[in-house]
Amino acid sequence: MNAVRYYSRSGNTKLVADAIAQAIGTTAISVDQADAKITQSIDTLFVGGALYAYGLDKHLKKYLNELDAKNVKKAVLFSTSWISKHSLDLMRKQLEEKGIKVVPETFYVKNKPSQAQLEQAKEFAKQCL
Repeated sequence: MNAVRYYSRSGNTKLVADAIAQAIGTTAISVDQADAKITQSIDTLFVGGALYAYGLDKHLKKYLNELDAKNVKKAVLFSTSWISKHSLDLMRKQLEEKGIKVVPETFYVKNKPSQAQLEQAKEFAKQCL
């Protein structure tokens, strides 16, 4: 079983999350929704977010902090932003501190993803499974 979780203010990260979810046959869920909690064992958790004021949004930080490492075999990170890829480093650090394995490969789009980039996100997701 696989899952996609994300937080998006502008909608850009949601576009990538939805593309990834479509590719792996699931639904992308925003971390601020009630049904975002992982309550059973997940083989691969795709997690996405962006940089806001040089840090992760409080919703995403809280969600990552509440993840139970025993329910996540591995995590794959994706991000969109206007500034930099630093959100990937912040998510990786928080997950690894919880004892969750994070694969080295990531997916990043600067600004709004194009249709071609969304297709690349789908291929990326399939390769990560």
